[in-house]
Amino acid sequence: MQYLVNVIDSRSNSGTADEMVAIDAFNDKLRAGGHWVFAAGLADPTSSTVIDGRGDTPVITDGPFVETKEWAAGFWIIEAPNRDVALALMTEGSKACNRRLELRQVLAG
Repeated sequence: MQYLVNVIDSRSNSGTADEMVAIDAFNDKLRAGGHWVFAAGLADPTSSTVIDGRGDTPVITDGPFVETKEWAAGFWIIEAPNRDVALALMTEGSKACNRRLELRQVLAG
């Protein structure tokens, strides 16, 4: 099973040098264990664009799709045999990046 893990933050580019070292080490552990799929940081939500093409004329607006104090500042996509393994792994990930994480199963169809 694959899981999307959102890194929750309230500041942009807030990672410290020590956190980056810990994240790199954690990513290496994910790779070594066969859990790594992909990971990346995300630009500040104020630089986002929302596209709504559901109507006759598309509506394109600047800014985040919701006003919030926290947002997804980055993410991992991991492979794990079950939710318990994913939770155990990402408990370590939360400690490494010093942020709260949101774990969600990817529904492949």
